[in-house]
Amino acid sequence: MACNVNKKDIKALVFLGTSISIEEAKKILDIDYLPPIVRCDVKKAFENGYTIIGIVDGMFFNKTTVSHREILTGIKNGVTIIGGGSMGALRASELAVHGMEGVGKIYHWYADGTIEDDDEVAVSVNPETFESMSNPMVNIRESLNKALRNSVIDEIVCEAVCRIAKETHYSERTYHWIIKQSVQKEVLSFERGEILYKYCIEQGVDVKKEDAILVLNRVKEMLLD
Repeated sequence: MACNVNKKDIKALVFLGTSISIEEAKKILDIDYLPPIVRCDVKKAFENGYTIIGIVDGMFFNKTTVSHREILTGIKNGVTIIGGGSMGALRASELAVHGMEGVGKIYHWYADGTIEDDDEVAVSVNPETFESMSNPMVNIRESLNKALRNSVIDEIVCEAVCRIAKETHYSERTYHWIIKQSVQKEVLSFERGEILYKYCIEQGVDVKKEDAILVLNRVKEMLLD
């Protein structure tokens, strides 16, 4: 059941839409949502009276990426800023020492150096719906590790397919493309490729969505305190 809050007391806003849809998020927490964050959105949010800002999704690799400075300015103005899932996890790992709160696996992976590259969470996005058009590296790696644990593939294949995925540009990373490349490079047979593809589509791990839900639950906790 969604949590209904008194917006006269606290104003909360979360930026998302790719890791989890706004429609799904509203079923978990009934607050205000905006599409993936871009430059100056934090400034606009705290100027509009939001006291809690959650950042899940955001724009990558261009001039519109949310800056460290505006997040720090928001924190200095008394705004609680929570990040996780995607851009939020990356910024939280960089700014935790300055007061930004991070939640979720991806945040901890960035914070402890397990992963470092921005492209680990980057995806190509439908500009109208914000739906992901590719698969993020963090999800691919976790899905392949799950396939390994369940004996769908062995360790050598897991490492090889993961390497092919990492070498693929983030905008082209899909299970279909990566497994097709793995078959062409004879890492997988055609039959084993079909099995792995089916497994990833039907039983793959969506760690970005899981972490997005953790951000929503953390915001909910703060609203109920």
